[in-house]
Amino acid sequence: MSNKETVDFGYEQVPAHEKVRRVEQVFRSVSDKYDLMNDLMSLGLHRLWKSHAINLAQVRPGMRCLDLAAGTGDLSAKLARRIGPQGLVVVSDINPAMLGRGRDRLIDEGLVGNTEFLIANAERLPLPDNSFDRVTIGFGLRNVTDKQQALNEMYRVLKPGGMALVLEFSEVYLKPLRPLYDLYSFEVLPRLGRLVAGDADSYRYLAESIRMHPNQETLRSMIEQAGFEDCEYFNLTMGIVAIHRGRKY
Repeated sequence: MSNKETVDFGYEQVPAHEKVRRVEQVFRSVSDKYDLMNDLMSLGLHRLWKSHAINLAQVRPGMRCLDLAAGTGDLSAKLARRIGPQGLVVVSDINPAMLGRGRDRLIDEGLVGNTEFLIANAERLPLPDNSFDRVTIGFGLRNVTDKQQALNEMYRVLKPGGMALVLEFSEVYLKPLRPLYDLYSFEVLPRLGRLVAGDADSYRYLAESIRMHPNQETLRSMIEQAGFEDCEYFNLTMGIVAIHRGRKY
């Protein structure tokens, strides 16, 4: 857990020990409508972003993969299809409601036999060193209390020669677009959340958490600090989303 006295929860500063509980409440509240809201919020683009992340992960049959903050299992499902019956995807999330929906979804899609499910905090993974070929986290790092510690854990559990992928909202690099993006994030998104999920506050938090997340260069430095090498990032949709990739040698 972060050793800071307070951490950001959106634009609010809260005691570090409180953030996990409050993030859990957010995702418990929106879990039933999470996939529908993703499609509506991104106009379906999140599916392309996730497919691009998996392509960059260069996953091969038989690999062992860990998907952190897996939520309803979008990345996990793509990984499971690529690794085949001889591989393994550990589908992990700190939130039981989200992980339960992910488990049900993967079972419904017939993705059994090469998946396991783990409730775990990304900052303290109950997993051995050097045990995975790939570690992914999609749209989850910004909700972690101590992001640097989570990146350290990702490095620890990777095998030498392994790769980590971080897919996350980032900083729009076209400055003229920023006011329009802010209008969408802080006016449209909460209203959409209220209409569809019955929860405007959670989606206001999600918009704020994006603004508080480290930008592309800062996150790359944090990934390097965790020990990764050949760190690079790929901007998608004018920087609304970025994929960071690092290797462990």
